[in-house]
Formats: sequence, structure tokens, C-alpha cells
Amino acid sequence: MKVIFTNGCFDMIHRMHVELLRFCKSRGDKVVVGLNSDSSVKRLKGDTRPIFNQEDRKFVLEAFESVDEVIIFDEDTPYELIKELKPDEIVKGGDYEENEVVGNDIAKVVLFNYIEKYSTTNTLSSLQKDIIL
Repeated sequence: MKVIFTNGCFDMIHRMHVELLRFCKSRGDKVVVGLNSDSSVKRLKGDTRPIFNQEDRKFVLEAFESVDEVIIFDEDTPYELIKELKPDEIVKGGDYEENEVVGNDIAKVVLFNYIEKYSTTNTLSSLQKDIIL
């Protein structure tokens, strides 16, 4: 069985997330998503995040046919989770370089074509600007 791992905050699901998860499924038999906990998201993204709590984000991810398992982790990176899972591949967005991807010493890294306009952070920034205006 070929296990594919990806991870992130998945705070507001958008097209790039769906495309990423489908891409993961096309590469293997089992897709495991490492989901940043609420406290981890807050440390990484700031006090206004996450928008949705970890249980809601997990529930949404588990609804996708392309996702087989969702594991919440509390650390800033999923390194310990990757060490435990030993996936065959780690899939990350193309805004990373292979050598920057956490776990690149454990599994093969595959980069997914990142589409910047679908960034949750950029979307939230745009919404905040519209509200302020």
C-alpha cells in the first residue's frame, strides 16, 4: 500500500485544497492529512486564526473521498507525525522547495502546482481590506 501524506491548516477550504487532495489520491492508495491543531494554527498564523476550529476542519476534510485519514498535530511542524507514519511520499504546494519540506529526510517529496490566488491568508487579507473600506 502506497501512503501519501500532506499537511496544513486547511482553515478555509478552497479550490487549491480540493485539487491538492485529489492529486494526493492519484499518487497512492491511502491519503493521510496532518492537520494543524487550533493552537498550532494560532502560533503560525496569528491570533485571528483559525477561522474554524480543529474539529470542524477535520470533519470537512474527512468528507472528501480523496482523504482516508486526518490526524491533528499540535507541533508547529508535522515532523514527529511523519516519523511515525513513514509515508511513501509527502505532497506539498509548489510554493515550497523540496529541501524546505519537513520530512524530506524520511520520504520522497512531491510538489503540487501551487496557485497563489487560492491562498487562505491572501483571501482573508483581501476581505479585511474590503471591510475596512
